[in-house]
Amino acid sequence: MHVLMVHNSYAKPSGEEHASQGIADLLEANGHRVSWYRRSSAEIVGSKTGMIKSFFTGIYNPFSVKEIAKVLDETQPDLVQVQNLYPLISPSIMKELKKRKIPVVMRTPNYRLFCPNGLFYTQGKVCESCTTGARELSCITKNCEGSLLKSTGYALRNAFARMSGIITENVDMFITQSQFQKDQFIRFGLSSKNIGILPALPPKINQNIEAKDGEYIAFIGRVSLEKGIENFIEAARKLPQLKFAVAGNYDGLEKLVEKSPKNIHWDGFLSGKELENFYLNSKIIVIPSEWYEGFPNIAVQAMLYGKALICSNIGVFTNFIEDRQNGLLFEPGNTEDLVSKILLLSEDNSLRHTLGQYAQEEARQIYSHESIYKELMQIYEQAKINNEMRS
Repeated sequence: MHVLMVHNSYAKPSGEEHASQGIADLLEANGHRVSWYRRSSAEIVGSKTGMIKSFFTGIYNPFSVKEIAKVLDETQPDLVQVQNLYPLISPSIMKELKKRKIPVVMRTPNYRLFCPNGLFYTQGKVCESCTTGARELSCITKNCEGSLLKSTGYALRNAFARMSGIITENVDMFITQSQFQKDQFIRFGLSSKNIGILPALPPKINQNIEAKDGEYIAFIGRVSLEKGIENFIEAARKLPQLKFAVAGNYDGLEKLVEKSPKNIHWDGFLSGKELENFYLNSKIIVIPSEWYEGFPNIAVQAMLYGKALICSNIGVFTNFIEDRQNGLLFEPGNTEDLVSKILLLSEDNSLRHTLGQYAQEEARQIYSHESIYKELMQIYEQAKINNEMRS
């Protein structure tokens, strides 16, 4: 099978880049051919002209239509998988794909189909205002992006995509990452027959690595408010006797870092061997997210390393964390509850090791590359069936 991957990369490396490349690698490892149509938001960073341009290209970009037509002519793919279309590619390419009757799959790691900022989160709390009433106008009135120009651009491109149906009517299968996310998509109007579930693809981990008990309570990933970093910092402040560490890019939140307690070590963005060592040297991994999440790859990696997890009792986490069986759950945003769970696991060695061991065994079975590849092929086959039914 020849698959064309379509992705508008972010200005800085993100989980979506790793995820799309991981799927491409998985396909090639199983004998499939992969081609790419890429644009990057790095093209417009620091450019006022570029920012203004992206305001319009996010809604409709005729140049992308010409480019994708050329790519399709050259590559002749059997199937197209779309990751991210904004702000430079735009949904304008979707009609060109379907005009050629090519099966189209769209991976949806967030909630951007229904929420302009993709998070269902603004002003420090979960928000679904854009799904009812004033719809996308809420993104502007609440200024969800902290910039009226940006919030307006996000709102307009989502409103256009929703009202025109240019995405929903031209995608044969949507890939969600959890049952929770699939249920949300159905609740907001998509048909269950057009939605598949494919968990995040974790990197292959050397199963012969010697397990370590670790030294610190860890936060891994993008350092942002919706990820619950403030709650993590407050927990560290209340537990000065314990070591905490953060691995992740914290650009834009330097003041938060400067004011954090001295028992937190900020390692910045890590990858490769450095990130592996960070996982191995952690005692407990905390994912204190305050938004629904798509599916945090960090959780799967932590499980594969046999680390005890503490996660917010919200959204996707309720699908794969069984409290006191493969991790602990705490009330999102509740620092006292988080502190009590950290203390419990840091002091109870037996419970910590049991949770980590069970999580590791479960992750090796459910999130293996072999099982995820099988699920991906099932989604692709259903996309072909759905595409044929359109013809």
